Amino acid sequence: MAVFLLALSAACFLGLGFVLQQHAAQRAPRADLLHWRLLLDLLRMPEWLLGTGFMVIGLILSALALNQGEVSLVEPLLATNLIFAMALARVLTRQTLGRSGWAGVVLLALGVTVFIVAGRPTGGGPPASELRHWLVIGTVVGLTLLLVSFARRLPLFEEATLLALAAGLLYGLQDALTRTTTQRLDHEGLDAVLRSWQPYAVVAAGVVGLLLVQSAFEAAPLRMSLPALTAAQPISGIACAVGFLGDRLRVTPGALAWEVIGLIAIVVGVVVIGRHPALPGATGTGGTTGAGGDDDSEPPGPTDRPPEASTEDAPGKPTDTG
Repeated sequence: MAVFLLALSAACFLGLGFVLQQHAAQRAPRADLLHWRLLLDLLRMPEWLLGTGFMVIGLILSALALNQGEVSLVEPLLATNLIFAMALARVLTRQTLGRSGWAGVVLLALGVTVFIVAGRPTGGGPPASELRHWLVIGTVVGLTLLLVSFARRLPLFEEATLLALAAGLLYGLQDALTRTTTQRLDHEGLDAVLRSWQPYAVVAAGVVGLLLVQSAFEAAPLRMSLPALTAAQPISGIACAVGFLGDRLRVTPGALAWEVIGLIAIVVGVVVIGRHPALPGATGTGGTTGAGGDDDSEPPGPTDRPPEASTEDAPGKPTDTG
């Protein structure tokens, strides 16, 4: 029960933090996209700092959850951060939930429940070989690099989705390495942790993931990035947990079928919630809808990427979205 409470509390803080961060990041100069100076500009924005504070609390709670439960159990629960993000976005945009919103919430909740009940995640499996360990990590890092490289060739809206996918892959890997670090801390002490490479990899994945996700938040509305981030993170985390942490899921044909159905429901629920008009548009005000809140029209804004050398945007000044 403690794992469930910790993971859902972490999801709450993460979801609230993401909304506040995106609300601030969309006002950063577009020339800062995927540059470290973006983070320096964001540090001057109180709203972004508040969102980052919520995010840090969420990361601490998720680390506590990962210390007590398997990654393959915690990750689906963390995916519910989108529900909490939508709750805050509703306050900002004054949109009602509507049929599509409730459908997404139900799909996400059912998907998490089905996956956990069918898979019955447990730990204690045999440790993976060193080769398998690095193959899994190399695959995640390689996919991240490919997504970022391909994203640079796309218009801003599509780029935001791929950058968020890349960040989600890194965050899933970060969660798996966080569990490794907390387990070593429990069994071998702080000195052993500081002499291992995993905690430094956790920090590196977190910092690079932060740059990717803030660039995605800056490039396009929240609905273009947060669903991709939320869908990629649990898939990456579960793959890493099964790949090198020794997490085990039931593998009977019936269980596997329900696990796949659960994951599909999670992804579809995330996408449905992400397209809801309550999530802020390019100007942070959302679209205009009726009481049903079912308008799924695309948010306004340009899709062409700005020139790299552009210096016309003053820090903190929102780009004209036409």
